[in-house]
Amino acid sequence: MLQCEPGSVSALKGTDDGWSADVEIVEIQRVPDTASVLASYRVHLDEQGELVGYERTRRYARGQIDR
Repeated sequence: MLQCEPGSVSALKGTDDGWSADVEIVEIQRVPDTASVLASYRVHLDEQGELVGYERTRRYARGQIDR
């Protein structure tokens, strides 16, 4: 997926046909690190854990917080 290493999994939920997970990824690494751009993706996995689809749900700067 995007040839990026996942940073963390922020949510995981079982579905009727597998799993749904929210994954945080560093899309653009910058110096200083606080200027890096991250993204949240919702990934859909089948019952064997194989990726069947994904969508970007959010893109943000590392220091940004939700209100």
